Amino acid sequence: MLKIAAQEQLLPGESLQHKWEFAQGAGYDAIELRAKGDLHFASRLPELKQALKDGVVMPTVCVDMLHFFGAFDDGLRRDAIVQMKSQLSVIAELGGLGAQTPASYGMFSRRLPPFEPPRSEQQDREILLEGLTELGEHASAEGVTLYLEPLNRYEDHMVNRLDQAAELIREVGLDAVRIGIDSYHMNIEESDPAQAILTHAPYIGHAQVSDSNRFQPGAGHLDWQAWLGALHAAGYEGYLAAECRLTGDPVEAVRSVPAFLKGSGA
Repeated sequence: MLKIAAQEQLLPGESLQHKWEFAQGAGYDAIELRAKGDLHFASRLPELKQALKDGVVMPTVCVDMLHFFGAFDDGLRRDAIVQMKSQLSVIAELGGLGAQTPASYGMFSRRLPPFEPPRSEQQDREILLEGLTELGEHASAEGVTLYLEPLNRYEDHMVNRLDQAAELIREVGLDAVRIGIDSYHMNIEESDPAQAILTHAPYIGHAQVSDSNRFQPGAGHLDWQAWLGALHAAGYEGYLAAECRLTGDPVEAVRSVPAFLKGSGA
């Protein structure tokens, strides 16, 4: 049976301890943390260590930044790598598994004007390989994993599908770099999401879940039995981290996720 986590901002409560109390009552197995830039995540270490001491399970962290390691600007790209290294070190210090990041978010889309990015595909590839290698080597040294998340074509122009992420990971050649899949983006980009999971199973390290409309699982039309069935067939034993917007009463919406996913085969 897969383990289910909720991102911390979805859970009611003023502290991680209060959020964890709610999460456990709702059937969650863990909390996925969020990490802002400006080394904010590292500044939370005292809070996070106390939460860990109090029994809060926090295996993964997802970035919440304005720029990423695939940025066009050299300074922004360098800063994103510094931030990600810090986040990987912090999650390692907590005894966690790893950190998830896209190559970029909201930086450029070939589906929107001006349609042609300022960097060639080859230049994009070189930048991505360089960043993934540096971050992967740091993750390896810390004993954790960097999860590369493919985003849909309207949010990123470089890594949209699992096959693109897997090809980059093969080139990098580091076990500390894996794919962080997201059901919402896969619903847009993969012609057969379940088959994509099975095909690229050796490279999948983490999974985030939301429905076809970005709301909580169960609020859209995603084929959860097929998606979860593929993860089960692939032997995936990691977490399903709810990363979604909420429709309806927010407390009841976030409370509904574990029961829905477990009823759908998680």
